[in-house]
Amino acid sequence: MSRRSKLLFLLLLIVQAAHSVEEYVTRLFDVFAPARFISGLISDDLAFGFAIANIVLIAIFACCYVGPVRAGGRAGRFVAIIWVAIELVNGVGHTTLAVLNRGYFAGAITAVFLLVAATSLAFSLVADRRRCDLVAPSVGSAG
Repeated sequence: MSRRSKLLFLLLLIVQAAHSVEEYVTRLFDVFAPARFISGLISDDLAFGFAIANIVLIAIFACCYVGPVRAGGRAGRFVAIIWVAIELVNGVGHTTLAVLNRGYFAGAITAVFLLVAATSLAFSLVADRRRCDLVAPSVGSAG
């Protein structure tokens, strides 16, 4: 993975942390059944359960950055692709709910930034792959 992709992954992590704060402050767990369900699995106090779930999410995301992403290689690329997919779904979901709601929906402001950061990382990973293919063509190719 390029330095750019690693930095974009870190940016995506930071944006997700901000998104989690926005969701907490706007009480997503009160208006979105899946968030209420997950929060309720952790605690009868939905706000507390939601906070714990998001702290765990951010901790896993941070471990992915500190471990495989910073190390690079196939594992780092794989982890980055998984997080791109998660954050694209997250961003599209919040944006869609805001459109259907015809107004603000909890988490919608930072969802836009999730989409930008995740898309930027996706393009960077594609560019990394192309650079890698140019430097070391696959074994068995005509040449």
